Amino acid sequence: MKFLLDNHLPAQLAVSLRWRGHDCSLVSDFGLDEAGDLEVWTWATNEEYVVVSKDEDFVPLASRPGDRGRFVWVRLGNCRNQALIQAFDRVLDDLVAALDSGQRIVEVR
Repeated sequence: MKFLLDNHLPAQLAVSLRWRGHDCSLVSDFGLDEAGDLEVWTWATNEEYVVVSKDEDFVPLASRPGDRGRFVWVRLGNCRNQALIQAFDRVLDDLVAALDSGQRIVEVR
């Protein structure tokens, strides 16, 4: 699966997801670190990336009828990078299965 990590998510998470066999990039990898949410969303959707962010502003974008984008909403609050990575490790298989089955918004808590 292709994941695009929004600003404020650590590069270590991208490394962990790659290690687990996924294509994972940071918004800065594509010059989108200064882009607004809509621009990030549009780019990710066109390139078939799943947006991963703590920003709930992506929820209405992912909820629009006819939109095919997908969103992983990180709802952990402030935590250490290792705790974030461990949370993803615990739910990653279920998260991917949910996205593959057509769910457009998946929460990580």
